[in-house]
Amino acid sequence: MNSEQLIDSFLDALWSERGLSQNTLAAYGRDLKAWAYWLEQSKYSDLLAADSATLQQYLAHRGRQGAKSSSMARVLSSLRRFYRYQLRQGYISEDPSALIDAPRIGRLLPSSLSEEQVDRLLEAPDVDLSLGLRDRAMLELLYAAGLRVTELVSLEVSQLNLHIGLVRIIGKGNKERLVPLGDVAVDWVKRYLNVARKELMRGNGTCNAVFVTRRGAGMTRQGFWYLIKRYAKQAGIQQALSPHTLRHAFATHLLNHGADLRVLQMLLGHSDLSTTQIYTHIAQARLQEVHQKHHPRG
Repeated sequence: MNSEQLIDSFLDALWSERGLSQNTLAAYGRDLKAWAYWLEQSKYSDLLAADSATLQQYLAHRGRQGAKSSSMARVLSSLRRFYRYQLRQGYISEDPSALIDAPRIGRLLPSSLSEEQVDRLLEAPDVDLSLGLRDRAMLELLYAAGLRVTELVSLEVSQLNLHIGLVRIIGKGNKERLVPLGDVAVDWVKRYLNVARKELMRGNGTCNAVFVTRRGAGMTRQGFWYLIKRYAKQAGIQQALSPHTLRHAFATHLLNHGADLRVLQMLLGHSDLSTTQIYTHIAQARLQEVHQKHHPRG
């Protein structure tokens, strides 16, 4: 098989065995295609014949181009998974990535918002308009349930149970979780479904997505983040937003108000508690800030 076929076969196996999202698969594909292209342009061996020294030269090349440690670690992770798969398939006898150490990266704390900033962001949409009511419901649901953006925009009406205040989420790896919604989020989503969604869907056929555009189609990730950045500017929030900002705010605020880390892990849909533990650093930083501000000897 040529390089393209090898990569496609690997991605197909990841999809069937691990149930990874299309965004994750696309990231693996980009890393592997960049590696295959560099091998071809540099007149090195092909994917299956590459050795450890060649792989190290490639990583050094990426470093000279200004790649960050986090990017280098992600690339090496993609290559490791690819070559472990080829080893299991019997296409290679030795994994060229096995003895290469991942670059050290600092523990980056996710960007979050204060509770006051979240309130301003949620209140930014004009709820007298159908689109504004939709946007308010999206923001309220995102913050109330700590959803990933992909989970929000792919949410279907059948996954909502507003009578008991629960939403059924299909997360990474097709894992399901039930997340409770507060009364405020339930109220805004009900208002949107009963009024704005019906207006947006009028004459536009059928669509199972909860949140739709004025054309009656499901909202996209890109469309949603265009909106949230606009509302952040409107609310006077200066800091840069990431696709996970409200998810991080959800986790941080729960911990600040005494939530258990295991419960937070279940709500966020993390398979490993270590992924959730990063939020304890944010909570501890907040406690130090409060102590220094209010303690007489702070």
